Amino acid sequence: MTSEVFNTDCLEYMRSLPDKAFQLAIADPPYGIGAATSEFIRPTRRGKSLGTSKDYGTAQWDSKAPDQAFFDELLRVSKNQIIWGANHFISRIPYDSPCWIVWDKKTGDNCYADCELAWTSFGTAVRKFDFMWKGMFQENMANKEERIHPTQKPVALYAWLMSNYAKPDDVIFDPMMGSQSSRIAAYKMGFDYVGCELDKEYFAKGCERFDRECRGIVRAENGKTYQQTTLF
Repeated sequence: MTSEVFNTDCLEYMRSLPDKAFQLAIADPPYGIGAATSEFIRPTRRGKSLGTSKDYGTAQWDSKAPDQAFFDELLRVSKNQIIWGANHFISRIPYDSPCWIVWDKKTGDNCYADCELAWTSFGTAVRKFDFMWKGMFQENMANKEERIHPTQKPVALYAWLMSNYAKPDDVIFDPMMGSQSSRIAAYKMGFDYVGCELDKEYFAKGCERFDRECRGIVRAENGKTYQQTTLF
């Protein structure tokens, strides 16, 4: 099983690949709605005031959505695709799909979106995944995930996607892996995986998270690394 990741521009990387290099691409591009800027106004619900968002650094992560070239290359290098946030750039995806994924975040009565949507290339029906992801509250509080990225999605979501849409021998590709939740899910489920991340800070944090959660490697403040003898 391989798990390869690159701190590079995914568009440049994809342009170096042959057609259909991967069986399944799972992408979570920036939506281009400026959610990281101070000018972004989140919708309120019932007039409630908004809390302060966690500072994840790198303020321009959502300055713009990918252009047409990204989507063209993504569809060229993969046989099937799952693309989060596609409702923000559906005009750049060349064909309709009966199979959208609805992630119900069970956010309740607050200013955040109730659900997130993913377009897929599959010909099956719309499916819904229920998993609480609301600030400090998560569905599985006993195994709460550390949040290291502003658009981080739970490992359980990626595991569900791979369980339902990937075949055992598929190679999974994530062009903008951010927190590396997709990589962690692929590793734990036995899938070969390739991922890209342009931001150096997120790439480093994601690799540390992967090493800690999948390989038992812990980095101390003095720079030394320690490996747990067992994860269980």
